[in-house]
Amino acid sequence: MRRDRRIVVQVTENQKRAIRKNAQRLGLSVSELMRQAAKSLVPARDPEDIAGLLDRVKASTRQAGAALDETAVFVAESNRRIEAMATRKGIL
Repeated sequence: MRRDRRIVVQVTENQKRAIRKNAQRLGLSVSELMRQAAKSLVPARDPEDIAGLLDRVKASTRQAGAALDETAVFVAESNRRIEAMATRKGIL
């Protein structure tokens, strides 16, 4: 595939140095680094996708809350049993 089209990107001198340095560290040309970086960006999700993700987050949050509530009840009951045993043995 011929790569004969240009995209001009304006950057500061410091940004240009950083881009070149990153390309060198990765063993890439600046052009290849920029192509790979552009391909790695994902466009914003569709509102329906976001709504679906939000529904899943809400459901998992409810499940986590219920699990925490159950754990708190278990711990409270366990603490009462421990206190009762300690009282019978004269520890408390």
